[in-house]
Parts: sequence; C-alpha cells; structure tokens
Amino acid sequence: MAAAVSSVLVGAGIAVSRLAVAEVGPLTLAMLRYAIGGACLLPFAWREARALLAAPPLHSRARDLAGMAAIGILQFGVLIALLNYALQRIGAAEAALIFSLFPLLTMLFAAGAGRERVTPMLLAGVVVSIGGVALSQAPKFGSHGSSDWWGELAVLASAAIGAACSVLYRPYLQRYPTVPVSALAMLASVGLLAIAALPEAWPQRMGAFTGTAWAAIGFVGVSSAVGYFTWLYALKHESPTRVTVFLALNPPAAALCGWLLLGEPVHAAVAGALVLVAAGLWLATRPAPPASR
Repeated sequence: MAAAVSSVLVGAGIAVSRLAVAEVGPLTLAMLRYAIGGACLLPFAWREARALLAAPPLHSRARDLAGMAAIGILQFGVLIALLNYALQRIGAAEAALIFSLFPLLTMLFAAGAGRERVTPMLLAGVVVSIGGVALSQAPKFGSHGSSDWWGELAVLASAAIGAACSVLYRPYLQRYPTVPVSALAMLASVGLLAIAALPEAWPQRMGAFTGTAWAAIGFVGVSSAVGYFTWLYALKHESPTRVTVFLALNPPAAALCGWLLLGEPVHAAVAGALVLVAAGLWLATRPAPPASR
C-alpha cells in the first residue's frame, strides 16, 4: 500500500510540476519542492533523532550520515532537476511513461550488485517495456529532420539515478528509522540546490511567481514529503524490485492529471505503450516456478 501511494503521488507530481515549470526554473522548483518537503518531515524526524543516533552503524556514524546525504543529493537534487528540465520539453504522460522504466532499471542494478538474479522472464520484461517506450516515441522516429531528444534523455537519466538510489538505500534503511533518513536525505539536497539555482535568479524572481505556480510548488512539496516517506517505508520492508514495480501506476496517474489540469491529449500510441510497459513489468516480476526456486 505504501509503494502504491508513493507511485501515484509521483505521477501526480509530474503532471502538477508542469504547471510551474513555465515560470519556475528546474533547479529552483527542485529546491523549493524539497525545502517544503523537508520542513514537513522535520518535526517527525526530530522525535526519532535519538533512535537514529542509537542505531547500530553500518560503517561509522559519520560515514553513514554522509552516505545518506549523498544519496539524497542524487535523488532530490540531480534526479528532480533532470525531470523538471524534461518537463519543459515533453508532456507529463510521455515523461511518466519513460520514467516507468525505473523498476526494470532497479532490477538490473540490483542484479549487478548481486541482490537480484537475472532470469529469462526478467530479460523478456525489459525487452517488452523498452518496446512500449519505443512505441510512445514512434511519431518522433518517423519525423523528418533532427528531433530534440534532450527531454526524453533527461527523463531516462533521472530514472537511472532513482533506480541506483533505491538499491543503495537498502542497507541504511535496515539499520535506521525511516523518517530521519527521509528528512536528512531531502534537506541535504536543498543547500546544494539553492547554490546551483542561483543562475536562475531565484531570490529576485520568487516574488513574481503567480498563485498557480505557488499552488503547484506547495502541492509537489507536501506530496514529496508523504510520497518519499511511504517510498522509504516500503523499501525498508520489501525488496527494491517489489517496491519499484508499483511505479507502473505513475504513467496513468500522470496522464489523468495531465488531461484534467493541462488538457494534454492521451494518444493511441501512449495508450498502447502503457499496455506494453505493464506487460513487461508483469513478465519481469512474475514469481519463479517452485522448481527453479
């Protein structure tokens, strides 16, 4: 249930972010999003600070805190900046569809780290899901002249970073309480993003943001706090593969929100791609037969 809630919020956040990216820079939006999200988690994290310090360390306490902060910077700084950059160039449904490769990338990273076994069904799922993403991009493949692929590449890079972070989080979540880890990882990215976003002149431009932009920022900030807590809660209690497979819920959530809020059409190619991605996820996560277990 936690993984499902988090995944639906990811899809809704992708669509709502498009309301803000027209006037808010991608780095500025990421900074404000996680400043709000971190502030929402901080009071609850403070209550469990003693549990964080009393838990048995994985390496040393300082090294563990630095590791969790570094993963947070990757997941909240780099990943979201790339996603916001992409949303300036492609639609919410298309971005969410490419981002839905996240589970399969997680499986591949986990297999490379020795935590998952690559099976024929997993490989079949990868191929079918990639076919679904290719179908969603069919109009570009058939267009004449050069096409701008930077938006699609940025979403793919953000999904790869998120997949790697999901695997890297697991050892920390087995030793430390979820809420302090969430707050530490989220707030670690805010300071770096504040500096990185200075070329976007965010201190001068914040007063000029419209009410729509601030409403979108507030929604993605609060939903990030809820979604990230539920995401880490799920990762704490289940394997990365079982958790990330629920991200198949974010393309339909993004498509629905994009249609309701932005008037984005849902093309037949996108609908067919959703079916293929869902089929690929089903193939990749089918339980092994008893004999092969």
